[in-house]
Amino acid sequence: MVNMSSQSQAVDLVKEELPLDQGSLVLSEDVRIGLVLVDIINGFCTVGAGNLAPTEPNRQISTMVEESVKLARVFCEKKWPILAFLDTHHPDKPEHPYPPHCLTGTDESNLVPSLQWLENESNVTIRRKDCIDGFLGSIKEDGSNVFIDWVKTNKIEVILVVGICTDICVFDFVASTLSARNLGLLAPLKDVVLYSKGCATFDFPVQVARTIKGGVAHPQELMHHVGLYMAKGRGANVVNEVSLGIIKEP
Repeated sequence: MVNMSSQSQAVDLVKEELPLDQGSLVLSEDVRIGLVLVDIINGFCTVGAGNLAPTEPNRQISTMVEESVKLARVFCEKKWPILAFLDTHHPDKPEHPYPPHCLTGTDESNLVPSLQWLENESNVTIRRKDCIDGFLGSIKEDGSNVFIDWVKTNKIEVILVVGICTDICVFDFVASTLSARNLGLLAPLKDVVLYSKGCATFDFPVQVARTIKGGVAHPQELMHHVGLYMAKGRGANVVNEVSLGIIKEP
């Protein structure tokens, strides 16, 4: 049996060995910035909403949703561009190794209640994706890419990324975006910023995983940190504060 004390010590040790120095971001009219919301949907965030939804209230996830809502309201007030990815899968196309989730036509694949108002905002682009990586999930049948077009059409220089899961969908999107930027595919994009308080991942403790055949442990706090650390290693700027002081609150 793994006790909470040993788990906490393990997380502290990892944070000590893999320090994550976080900065801050000041939103400014002088820089064209876009907000990317990754999978803030019922199937990942609303208690009891599906196979991959939390089974009980979770502080890290609820904080992520709250911070994302605050940012979305500011961006909509300023009419700054927002792109929202919604994980949406066809039942005949499973996503190994995960169980069926966020199937098309179900409420699992819809925005959480506190963000559903975004569907009526003129500055918001919504992209339903059928894979982990939103960059790849933005490719349309004609070969064009919704995300690339969004960056270029809005002349975005910085993207601020929030959502779930820090070490899976969020990280994969950030890594692909940075690679594409480095290849010159995303001009004028310069910086990718990850807001740590606006990100979250799921919790599947080792003691639970051991009771399920094929279960893979996924301790929440540890994997959240690892996801942020790896994103920073790829070239993202990780911040734990986004200043809204220069912007009138809605």
